Amino acid sequence: MNTQTEIFDLAQSLGHALEAKQWLLVTAESCTGGGIAQAVTAVAGSSQWFDRGFVTYTNQSKREMLGVSGPTLESYGAVSEPVVKEMTEGALKFSHAQVAISVSGIAGPSGGTVQKPVGTVCFGWGVKGQALQTQTLCFDGDRESVRSQAIIFALQQLLTLVQPKL
Repeated sequence: MNTQTEIFDLAQSLGHALEAKQWLLVTAESCTGGGIAQAVTAVAGSSQWFDRGFVTYTNQSKREMLGVSGPTLESYGAVSEPVVKEMTEGALKFSHAQVAISVSGIAGPSGGTVQKPVGTVCFGWGVKGQALQTQTLCFDGDRESVRSQAIIFALQQLLTLVQPKL
């Protein structure tokens, strides 16, 4: 299966799960540049379960649009679990959604450090009123590959979060 097919299939499954719960999704993206929002809106009927997407590439936009605190950005940097947690909280606060995903990372080819090499991506996700989750992964490959892997992981985590438990 190619990457685009995998992304579409995940987005479609996510849409079915969200629609079954009558939940809306919100995204808060940095390094993926709206790729998660694009993936879910590629599914026909996504207006029934996708509320909105925030693309907050700069620290200023993270503060202004999502309410990420300046001290959090200064202490941890934009690519950090505390920042994606605040991005997720802000996305839920400034939307009508019940479930959110946030992503911030270093897609490359430059911008990495020893502590945060190229391919480092932080994720935050959760349901309104419940404890949020965060995770950091390091993906291999070029810029497009890192972004695609981040989108796939984000969709997989959302699907696990909202899929009905058997």
